[in-house]
Amino acid sequence: MKKKAFGALKFTYFFSCFFVLFSITAHAYIDPSAVTYIIQGVAGILIAVGAAITVFRHKIKAAWRKWYYGKVSKKNKKK
Repeated sequence: MKKKAFGALKFTYFFSCFFVLFSITAHAYIDPSAVTYIIQGVAGILIAVGAAITVFRHKIKAAWRKWYYGKVSKKNKKK
């Protein structure tokens, strides 16, 4: 476990040093309205993913309940 953590730390240190040493300064301006569009796009994607996860979670839960309670009722009928 310690080897993996140390390896991850070395990896992070190497790439952070790499990007600091070899970065190119960009003299550019990001328009605030463009940032707003980016935030809206990211928020829309996150909301859609959350909704999809919720829908599939409910479908899986309903299928599991149908399978489980069907199995339980079959056991009760045999007795």
